[in-house]
Amino acid sequence: MNLYKYVSDAINEKLGMTVNLEVPRNREFGDFSTNAAMVMAKSAGKNPRELAGDIVPKLMELEFVADASIAGPGFINIKLRDDFIWDAASQPAQPRAATPMTIDMDYGSYNVAKSLHIGHLRTSIVGDTLNRVAKFLGHKTISYNHIGDWGRPMGLVIAYIESLHPQWPFFAADFDAAKINPADYPITAAELDTYYPAASARGKNDPEFLDRARQITADLQNGHPGYTALYNLFLAVSLDMMDGIIQKLNMMPFDKTLGERNASMHLDGVEKMLRDKNLLQASDGAEIVPVRRDSDAEPMPPFMFYNSRGADTYEATDLAAIWYRKKHDNPDKIWYLTDARQQLHFKQVFRVAEMLDLFPVENLEHLYFGTINGPGGQPFKTRDGNAAGLLDIIDMVGDAVRARVADAGKTLDNDTIESIALAALKFTDLMHDVKSDYIFDPAQITSFEGRTGPYILYTAVRLNSVLRRAGVTTPVAAPELSADERNLLIGILDFERVVQNTFENRSTDLLANYTYDLCQLVNTFYHNCPILRDDVAPQTRAARLHIAAAAQRTLADAIGLMGLKIPAEM
Repeated sequence: MNLYKYVSDAINEKLGMTVNLEVPRNREFGDFSTNAAMVMAKSAGKNPRELAGDIVPKLMELEFVADASIAGPGFINIKLRDDFIWDAASQPAQPRAATPMTIDMDYGSYNVAKSLHIGHLRTSIVGDTLNRVAKFLGHKTISYNHIGDWGRPMGLVIAYIESLHPQWPFFAADFDAAKINPADYPITAAELDTYYPAASARGKNDPEFLDRARQITADLQNGHPGYTALYNLFLAVSLDMMDGIIQKLNMMPFDKTLGERNASMHLDGVEKMLRDKNLLQASDGAEIVPVRRDSDAEPMPPFMFYNSRGADTYEATDLAAIWYRKKHDNPDKIWYLTDARQQLHFKQVFRVAEMLDLFPVENLEHLYFGTINGPGGQPFKTRDGNAAGLLDIIDMVGDAVRARVADAGKTLDNDTIESIALAALKFTDLMHDVKSDYIFDPAQITSFEGRTGPYILYTAVRLNSVLRRAGVTTPVAAPELSADERNLLIGILDFERVVQNTFENRSTDLLANYTYDLCQLVNTFYHNCPILRDDVAPQTRAARLHIAAAAQRTLADAIGLMGLKIPAEM
């Protein structure tokens, strides 16, 4: 049950108006409060407290209200009946969207022949969680890893391989794919990792090499058989590397791994649309679409469809990807999750999509996020000044967990260590507003106390342990609830509202911080309401086990939506 919505809707219907329902900071005053009397007083020509006195009896008629009282200048505090809270929290959470949608979700955006780095962390973690949340609410999602597989980096890598192995047949004018065995030209993941950085560095100092890479890029995009065969060799290696990262982060597999190469196959159709509307203009050998509007306060460069060498552009393939998704998925919305530096790019792409009537622009959403910074507040980098590799980050957090566990004198198996490290890494990312930068400190995020992933897992393990030791729980009638029991049950009943708000606001911090707050309620309940102690009466034990089971279900759902894994022990 979405408790907030249920209570709010019932009060609105009872009073015949829309009222603002709030949650008091101090629940001793009530479970909810409203300033309805203060809002209505002026139009009703009454004093707010006097009007509140008229409203309170109406609220007392609602079946779930135990008490309604007036406070201050006319606030009304509402306390819910214990049996209502009990019965509602006994039901499994089943949040469902009122209008299920089909949503194409574009996140990950990994690059072929390039190592994943810290910049891929937020798109992966936030994208996966929003995907899980959308599915949980009943939406149909189609997740895309729109890989970078068709631009100049491919030409740089092929040119670099050519410099290492000029005798390989892929560079021969008479190349024949039928005459080669791919196994005779092995490229390991470790080798491939070095090719792009080396090629990029060489291109900055060697104009001839850079020109060669540019020509290879254009030839590859025009179907050169040798370059295509070589590309397919290292593409397979890259896809295996991507799958390894996806599994390490406990992400759901992408529904489609289709990037710029696939989109380029649909450029002819998009180009025809642009020409039919006379939108393309020649500019220094390139073909562009002006997208600037008189209302633009900031620079808005033109959208480039073809560059001066006739190669496909990043903008063009993103536009073609919209065309492809519209044709194959016909989604209600398309979400893109990238860092904030892509804002201008997507404004350009969305404007051209609007000019073409290709897709409703209000349903194209760029969900951009801030950077992950080091302790000094600058973007997190390795000691040599490069962007930290994603595997390095994962290993760094794992090492911090191992050190903390060793300092505590504990012994945990490797799977448990990895689950804790995963929770530390993912939770700290999810709990921040996606548009905000945050400081990444492995020592801090791996603490077992405070607002951290390990604390979340520790609470879940504690609940599981209590329920496991208790054995089978039996149904029990609603008891008179203590403050800690009521607070936990009401916290449980807030889960559906939080999940729906997480989706509607595209804000994973709502879910993550709710989970932390729920864990605090669980641990307060655990300390103040003994369950398995010998001096606890059987009826009280049964009731508290019932509450613990409801908390365990909700916490497990929240943890699952964040893609975390609960270990057996900690």
